[in-house]
Amino acid sequence: MDGVEDKPVLYRNIAKPLFFKIDPEKAHHLVVGGLHTVGSIPGATHALNSLWGVKETSDLAVDLFGLHFHSPVGLAAGLDKNAASVEGFSSIGFGFMEVGTVTPKGQPGNEQPRLFRLPSDEALINRMGFNNEGAEAMARRLSTSRSRRIPVAINIGKNKDTPNEEAYMDYQKCIRTLYPYGDFFVVNISSPNTPDLRNLQYGNDLSSLLGFIMEEMKAQSIKHGATKPILVKIAPDVSDIELESMIDVLESSGVSGVIGTNTTLSREGLNHQSAKESGGLSGKPLRSRSTEIISRIYKRSHGRLPIIGSGGIFTGKDAYEKIKAGASLVEIYTALIYEGPDVNRRIHAELRKCLQQDGFKHISEAVGVDHN
Repeated sequence: MDGVEDKPVLYRNIAKPLFFKIDPEKAHHLVVGGLHTVGSIPGATHALNSLWGVKETSDLAVDLFGLHFHSPVGLAAGLDKNAASVEGFSSIGFGFMEVGTVTPKGQPGNEQPRLFRLPSDEALINRMGFNNEGAEAMARRLSTSRSRRIPVAINIGKNKDTPNEEAYMDYQKCIRTLYPYGDFFVVNISSPNTPDLRNLQYGNDLSSLLGFIMEEMKAQSIKHGATKPILVKIAPDVSDIELESMIDVLESSGVSGVIGTNTTLSREGLNHQSAKESGGLSGKPLRSRSTEIISRIYKRSHGRLPIIGSGGIFTGKDAYEKIKAGASLVEIYTALIYEGPDVNRRIHAELRKCLQQDGFKHISEAVGVDHN
């Protein structure tokens, strides 16, 4: 095998077995801490990029939201909750990344254990509960970070003890504190691990919340002289009627786009004994449902609402299915845990093959093609 082929074997046969012997949350902290350390060493991120970086190709580079993405594959929120390792994650092939979810005040999250691997299902269950150091701490960290290779989105949420009636103030506080440091923002109202949070996705609650959020975004754009995109991340566990209403509100609110989807409460088809654990499920079992949600968003909005597809992407084919359903960009999380850092190069290469096989010269030509 050549060097490129050896790297996934090294992860699968050496690194992964070691990580999977460790408690999942401890392994999580080891990875984030390790990338933080590497990111602080001069020249080390260049070494990471040479090992696992993805070279920009004209067929997969995307310009969206006024930003340039050298690859359409990003890192979903939840891995780098405190923006501790932006330089490290930026150097292993992602085209963008989300940090957070961050809340105005730091909070410990739910009791441990709260993260579970389901290897036989290639899935994870988490009930972390927005554990993070708070918006001020993230702002300090991002203010000292060096130049970025990729766009960074800040995923924002509300504190657990904030009632839904006052949730808008938490989102506004996050925006005010972090506006100078994010390339774009993501409103998280779809985590299943903060009580009643998902109720903010519906009807007048959603419309009112987004009104306050867009008001704050406008105020900050005037203050800083820069308009930044803001997206909303939605849950997969919604009915068709709920989803249609949600899409209509999102469109009328003026948000820049939507991320479909967050984790699911469904346990359909799981085999692992940890399936009984409460929390949000990510990974391969979510793939079909998240793609279905993307398709419905695209169809309902007639392609006017840009979509980032998330949920169960492990291969280039998985990513391509979401793109054909209507996603302009995609993001991964669980695949990185199970497949290792070379997953980005493999997805990128497979995506290019998918485009070539269908006769497309650029990824934008494939977005929503299933609806044509």
